[in-house]
Amino acid sequence: MSRILTPQIGRRRVVAGLAALTAASVMPAGARLLAAPGLVATPPQIEGPFYPTDWQGDIDNDLVQVMGEAAHAQGQITHILGRVLDTSGTPIRGAAIEIWQCDATGTYRHPRDTSWMRTRDEAFQGRGRALADQSGAYSFRTIKPVAYPGRTPHIHFAVTAPGRPPLVTQMYVASEPLNARDGILNAISDPRQRDSVIVKLEPGDRIEDQALTGTFDIVLAG
Repeated sequence: MSRILTPQIGRRRVVAGLAALTAASVMPAGARLLAAPGLVATPPQIEGPFYPTDWQGDIDNDLVQVMGEAAHAQGQITHILGRVLDTSGTPIRGAAIEIWQCDATGTYRHPRDTSWMRTRDEAFQGRGRALADQSGAYSFRTIKPVAYPGRTPHIHFAVTAPGRPPLVTQMYVASEPLNARDGILNAISDPRQRDSVIVKLEPGDRIEDQALTGTFDIVLAG
């Protein structure tokens, strides 16, 4: 979880805020999902060329503050919360969730992403891992995803759970103009599945001042 935030906010406040928001927002959403028969499975998407090659060091669910770095990542802090469920709405406890995304300059933490036009933000962790709890809930503290040439803003997700096929997918941001022209997003032919990976980001001051938050529930088939 968060280690250092700003001089006005500490790790315990963020943890408390996440717990409160999970209770207030994620759980009611989960209850509604439980009442809805036949949830739409989250669609698989390509892994892309920049799946992390280095999972050593700091790989927790806080991508904004890297252990040993004094600086915070550039970009707007964003908390992504959600649950991992099956198509009947049952929580999948203990599911492992990985995320990776480019930094605020549009650069991935990957040896092949070496564009001379961009300098990677060393203070951005770039990838992280979390485990779903007993209610299937997970959370990440990251930055609002940004566009780079050829792609609308997105965050990559990989989810594994015992006895189920692994899922690789991507999360998108609602109201982004580039969504309409993104070939990978629009390759999802089922509009319900396409809508399921587009997340509205809203003010997240209940968790952290001046941050954003969004809920991304992941539904595993099989």
